[in-house]
Amino acid sequence: MTMISKTTLGIAAGICGTIFLGYCFYFDRCRRMDPNFKKKLRERRRLMKANMKNTSSKLPNMNDHEAVQKFFIQEVQLGEELLGQGDVEGGVEHLANAVSVCGQPQQLLQVLQQTLPPQVFFLLMQQLPTIMNKVCCFGVAVMFYL
Repeated sequence: MTMISKTTLGIAAGICGTIFLGYCFYFDRCRRMDPNFKKKLRERRRLMKANMKNTSSKLPNMNDHEAVQKFFIQEVQLGEELLGQGDVEGGVEHLANAVSVCGQPQQLLQVLQQTLPPQVFFLLMQQLPTIMNKVCCFGVAVMFYL
């Protein structure tokens, strides 16, 4: 068994690091030379900005109890109204918003399960993780964006 000296190990690590940095510079150069790079970057930033505006205008300040209560009632009413008009997707979205800010979502879901048709309740349960993720991560997304 031969032992590798510290010098040889250091040289090998240096060469590997240099190769890695070279690849990083090469990849970055290729990415920046892509004719669609700036277009894609602008589009991605525009979409993020538009998404943040839509999200921030919809959700209440979670620290303001009155605003959350008002938002909850408004979303339940809108959801019921849209379901009554036949707009199932819109109604389910508003009901999911209401469940996401509700203080006791399990009880609300039990009531909705008893009152909604099974297929509508199934759509609501499918949409809940997405809406809950928006509500839970809203503050983190705003901090990340700024």
